[in-house]
Order: sequence, then structure tokens, then C-alpha cells
Amino acid sequence: MEEKRIRTIGVLTSGGDAQGMNACIRAVTRSALNKGVRVKGIVRGYSGLLENDIKDLNAVSVGNIMHKGGTVLYTARCPEFIDPDPAKAQAAINRAANIAKAHGIDGLVVIGGDGSFKGAQAISKYGINVVGVPGTIDLDIACTDYTIGFDSAVNIALEAIMRLRDTSSSHERCSVIEVMGHRCGEIALWAGLTGGADAILIPEQPETANFENILRVIMENRARGKKDNIIVVAEGIGGSVELAKRIEKEIGIESRATILGHVQRGGQPTAVDIKHASMMGAYAVDLLLNGANNRVVAFKKGKYVDFDIDEALAMHREPSWDIEEVNRRISTYY
Repeated sequence: MEEKRIRTIGVLTSGGDAQGMNACIRAVTRSALNKGVRVKGIVRGYSGLLENDIKDLNAVSVGNIMHKGGTVLYTARCPEFIDPDPAKAQAAINRAANIAKAHGIDGLVVIGGDGSFKGAQAISKYGINVVGVPGTIDLDIACTDYTIGFDSAVNIALEAIMRLRDTSSSHERCSVIEVMGHRCGEIALWAGLTGGADAILIPEQPETANFENILRVIMENRARGKKDNIIVVAEGIGGSVELAKRIEKEIGIESRATILGHVQRGGQPTAVDIKHASMMGAYAVDLLLNGANNRVVAFKKGKYVDFDIDEALAMHREPSWDIEEVNRRISTYY
């Protein structure tokens, strides 16, 4: 890439928070400082940028943050960027770019998901080089095999499943456990497989939520001598409370629903998340210092690579059908 002089890098977190975002902020800050580049932290994402809420970051200010959950820069949605009136949205993006330039920011690292990358893509047209880093617990960004926060969220879900299995076994009941994932079922697939779920219901395959099939699974397992059952449901399928009630009503098995919710976002990130966040943050700085613009960092086939944001946003993500197929093979109901 052609060398381009970047003097100040801004960093922000946008959209839903994810464990490991702080490790990425730390990596961006210290990697840039070690190259003689100033760093500005933008508070509350694009909303904070529009409010001129920007502060200097240094090696000390990002010390001892990589093991903390959430994001020290905070995060928020930015309705101004997606205003139904295109002229108003464009004006907001232009104003955000001008505020960044007023702080000397000529390179921007955006940590977030697809929506955050669309904002970065828009800002890049106003003379600020941007690089996106995938930070979302859902693993729903098509261009990368890994997103920051996913491993932590899965492990939290798995711990909850194992705890609920203990009490379900004691009471010989069925536990319906709803995990996060509105449009993407990866958390459900990974946590369901590793938690030994009888069935996994994901939004990409809504037919798996067929009630008669779920009843058949439970009854066949009970006939084989299984005393408890675990059904993992992705948020995008929903209806977990109603499902548990129907199971209890139809076949007389005590059933309970547990919705894990945002507990999956919080807490200390795993070593896997800290490692990927640190590597991706440093990679993003290298891209900017080498003149890159409109790029997304990705982890693909074991390597850190980057894609054009336009290309990344156009990619289609397929769920981990291999996990779903293996879970069917090794679950007792087949």
C-alpha cells in the first residue's frame, strides 16, 4: 500500500457491547503511540462524536482495562446516521467528519458490527481513513471467522446450561434455555453442542422449532431412560416461556424456561477474546499507517486479513451447519 502519514487516530466502540472491546481499545492506543501517533478516544460511538465528546488516550489511561467487560469508551446507537430523510442523515455524517477533523483525527478505528461499519463507510467519504474491527458477540459478520466477544458469550451460555442441567437432573424436568442471537444462531449452536442439548432452535432454520418434533424428541429420549432434557433456543426464535408451558401441558413433564439475556454480554473476556482483540486492534493501526482506507479487519482461515468494507457488507453469512448436523448425530434422539 502507498504510505500515508497519519498523525492522529480516533477509536470508538459502536452498537452492542462485547467482551474484549477494551482489549482492542488498549491495543489500538498503544500500537499507535509506539509509532509516534496520537490517539483520541471517542465516547459513546457516533453519538458521542456528534456531541464532540472526545478525549486524549495515552498508555496509562488504557492500563488495566483489557480484562474488564463492556467498553470504557461506552457505546450507543446513533439515530442521526440512519435518519429516514437521506439529506438529514448525510448532514449528520458530514458534521461528524468535520468534528473529527477539528480534533486532528485523520484515521479512525471503529469497533463494532455491520451497522457500525456502514457508519465508517459513510465517514470515509469525507477524507478520514477508516478501519473496522469486528466486535459483536453474535458472530454475525460474514467476512470473518471470528468476532470479538463471541467466545466469552458462548462460555457464559455454556456455564448457565451446565448449572441448569444439574437442577433439571435433580427434578427430572425439561429446561428451555434462550440465548442471544436475534438473526444469528451461532451462540445457540456452539453452546447447545457443547452443553449436550437435545435440540437447538436457530432463526436460520425456523422449521426446527416445530412443536410436534420437539415433543417427539423429548418423549423418545424419556423412553430411552433419559430423566432430563435441555432445549437451547436462539433469541430470534423466541417463545421460550410459551414452549416450556406447552411441553408441560402436553406431556406432563415439569418444564422451566430461562432467558439468559444480556448477562451474556458482561464479565471478564476469555483469553481467546483478549488475544483476538489485541491482534485485530494492532492490525487495524498498521493498516491505517500504511494508508489503508475503508477496510475491515478479519480472522480468516487462521490468519488476520482485511477486506474492503463494501465487499464485507455484501457478503452472505451461512450458519455453522456442520455443528447443527453433528449435534443431531450425537444427540440421543437420533
